[in-house]
Order: sequence, then C-alpha cells, then structure tokens
Amino acid sequence: MSLPEHGLIVGKFYPPHAGHHHLIRAAQARCKRLTVIVSHADVESIPLADRLAWLREAHPGVRFIGVIDNVHMDLKDERIWRKHVAIFKAAVPERVDALFSSEEYGPELARRFNAIHVDIDSDRSSFPISGTKIRADPVSSWDYLEGPVRAGLALRVVAVGAESTGTTTIAEDLAAAYAARGGVWAATRCVPEYGRVFSEEKLAALQAVRPGATWTDVRFDTADFPRIAARQNELEEAAARLGGPVLFCDTDAFATAVWHERYIGGRNPAVDPHAEALRHHLYLLTDHEGVPFEDDGLRDGEHLRPWMTGRFRDELERTGRRYVQLHGPRGDRLAQAVRAVDALVAEGWGIADPLPEYR
Repeated sequence: MSLPEHGLIVGKFYPPHAGHHHLIRAAQARCKRLTVIVSHADVESIPLADRLAWLREAHPGVRFIGVIDNVHMDLKDERIWRKHVAIFKAAVPERVDALFSSEEYGPELARRFNAIHVDIDSDRSSFPISGTKIRADPVSSWDYLEGPVRAGLALRVVAVGAESTGTTTIAEDLAAAYAARGGVWAATRCVPEYGRVFSEEKLAALQAVRPGATWTDVRFDTADFPRIAARQNELEEAAARLGGPVLFCDTDAFATAVWHERYIGGRNPAVDPHAEALRHHLYLLTDHEGVPFEDDGLRDGEHLRPWMTGRFRDELERTGRRYVQLHGPRGDRLAQAVRAVDALVAEGWGIADPLPEYR
C-alpha cells in the first residue's frame, strides 16, 4: 500500500514535548510529505516564533506553518468549527490526504479536510505527558522536553565580576550543588568562559613567535570581542540543550562588552547584538572585597578590580538586569547564590494558560 502523499498535523505545541515529537515522527514515516500547523493565541506567553524554531530544529524535513487562532474551542459548536477550519485551510489550501492526531477532535477535523484520520497514541500510553502538565510545573516534566525546548525554557544564571573574584568558582560550585540534588537536576551544567580559552590561545600563538613572551605582552584587538561573544553564546546554547532546568554560566556576551572596556577602552557596538541574543534570568556579581588576587599567568589587573566591580554593577542596573552581589568567603557566597537561584525557581516560569474551552 502506497503512503499518503500529504499529511497534516494541527496543534498548539505549547510547549512541544515528547508526545508531540512522537506524533510528528510517526506521521513523517507514514506519508510522503508532512505539514504541521502550529496554532497560537494572543493570550499565550511562549511566542509562536519560538515554538516554530524549536520544532524546526527537532524535525528537519517537516514543513511548519504558524497561524494566529484566537477562536475558543467548542467541539459541539458548528460555527466554532468553521472558524477554526477556515484559519487552517487558509494556511494550508492544498489537498490533505491524511490527518494525524492524538486528540479527540482528530476524526472530525480529518473529515472536514476530506482526509483519512490516523490516530497516534491518543491514550498517551507511550508518553504520559501533556502541555498542561508542563506549563504547570516544567521541572517535574523536564525529562519529556527535547533539546531545543530545554534551551528555550532553562533558567540561565550568569556569574560576572572582575579578575580573580571567583566567577568560575561560584558557577562551578552552583552546578555541582544542583546536580547533587539528583533527578532532573543531575543534568545541571556549567558553561565555561570562552574568553579564557581565547586568551590562552592568543598567548600561546605569541609565545610560538617570541618564546619569552608573557601575558603583559599580549594585545587584544577590538574585533576579538564580537568573536568571543559569539562563541560564548554558541557554548551556552549547546549546554542548555543538554542540561537541567537551570543553566549556570561563567560569564556571557553581556560581560564581554565590559571586558572590551577594560582591555580596549569604550564600547564596541558589534558586541551588543550578541549580548542581547540570549535571555538571562539572574546575574551573580562577585565582589572583589575579601578575595585575594591570584596571578595565574593570564591576569594583570589587580588595581582595576574595584573599577571593574563598579562597571559591572552600573551596567547591570542600567540595562535592568536582575542581579545579586555576592560577598564574603566561598561558602557564604555559595549560600547566598543558592538562596537567590532557589527563589528564581520558586517563582516559576509563568507560562500563561491557553484560551479556555467552552463547556
């Protein structure tokens, strides 16, 4: 028996989860080409563009079309049915041969497209999860989320601060502390500082030409900083796709802009798009007071630490970023940071409810 030429799936994917991915993959295997309509209502807080991006990343070869549908659902109202179907057919006017779904409205929607209906796991026996459960508590449902959705929903916490003030230490300590909680938290990750790798490579390249060169001989160019920021974002995005509900970052592209001031002077506008490309939910500013300066071969700015701390604080406040300044010895700083992160998690994700169904 030949496969149907064109298959269709209609859903909100709010947010996409394992059941949705199973539906799409099963449908893709059972038709020659597949279109997925992603329906969005204005009351929903996860942007349609984000859902489309997550789904396209997870399912190359599938056509995804986003639609705005602010019509309430009522399976018993013919007028409501006609409004929904008109929106869907405007988005996909071509012939549909098979409609795939795991919802009770599937058979009727298939009839209205003059297509056969193919049921995929409507009893949720393969994946006992729903968008409602995830919206209510993303942490308890984290294992049902694939990489792109994890990256989109992860709460991102960034450690920033002057040289030798413990940014790497606090980021790594936090990742270890949350991973030790087990369950979904075991996947907690820490994104390393790419600027340090870049600096090591820059010094090594100079020493290959001048064997006696030291860190004080290294010179940065303003064009180095957008490259550092872009690579930092790439590392962060890769880690977020594999990690838990909170991602800890040892610096970010926002901090790279401040480091440009430190090494070059002034700002480089080319860094700004990278600094705004990713959303970060909490910053941890490591105070320089009470932290001995350790020269590890890539540092020379002990005298600049008070200025750097002030610049980070000023920029965090100017840009309206949420932050906590950490003080005291290592154990105290970890305790302060854990309290701040736990408070962030306790606030929840604030995912709005979809349009209610008429009953």
